[in-house]
Amino acid sequence: MTSMTEHERGSQPGAGGFLARTAGLLYGTLSYLIFLGTFLYAIGFVSGLVVPKTIDSGTTSSPMTAIITNIVLLSVFAVQHSGMARRSFKRVLTNAVSPVVERSTYVLCASLALILVFVFWQPVDVVVWSVANQTVATGIAALSAVGWLVVLYSTFLISHFELFGLKQVAFSFVGRALPAISFRAPGLYRLVRHPIYLGFIIAFWSTPMMTLGHLLFAAVTTAYIFVGIYLEERDLVAMFGNEYRRYRDKVAMLVPGVF
Repeated sequence: MTSMTEHERGSQPGAGGFLARTAGLLYGTLSYLIFLGTFLYAIGFVSGLVVPKTIDSGTTSSPMTAIITNIVLLSVFAVQHSGMARRSFKRVLTNAVSPVVERSTYVLCASLALILVFVFWQPVDVVVWSVANQTVATGIAALSAVGWLVVLYSTFLISHFELFGLKQVAFSFVGRALPAISFRAPGLYRLVRHPIYLGFIIAFWSTPMMTLGHLLFAAVTTAYIFVGIYLEERDLVAMFGNEYRRYRDKVAMLVPGVF
């Protein structure tokens, strides 16, 4: 859950010899494939479809134990996801790894943190609401699918493969530099500042049967989204100054024309 303008490009195209650039390409490709598998699993996990373990299945324990465990898991993901996205952390990280694979490393760590959530999540099967009307239930499930599509579509609006680190390692491999970073707001970004986050909120809350475990997941991730927006926009203002301030004043955060 991040925007294109949040990350910075490596400054030296094709840094290192052929073996180093090949290793970077393989590492970036593997990180992207792990992300892709994790993203697809997340759809099934939240929607209760296809995957072997969903948000409402798995080993059960007492509700309190499950809630505490799940909050810890989501907190680990939130700290990793926001902490590694900050510019100060990136400066530290690129002292240890090549700037070319900085984004791939972030993507890999975020995927691994999310996999921990999938593996150790404990369901709380108390039903908060359940929609009996099949037509309405189907419509709600379809709305969730729309949310996931908004997430995916929004990433392509701001260069999907660069957002997830693949473009950086590919350009480095062939000895090309990425274009200088610039602020832009294409497509859905003209309607809301954070369509990726909006898509996640729609996907997480649109369910015909809301259990207490699912409600916990939706509530905690939504709270994290607002914290993430605050941190991200602080970085964007630092990066783009008045250009982003004008955009922020003109375009709603999540709901067009509302907020």
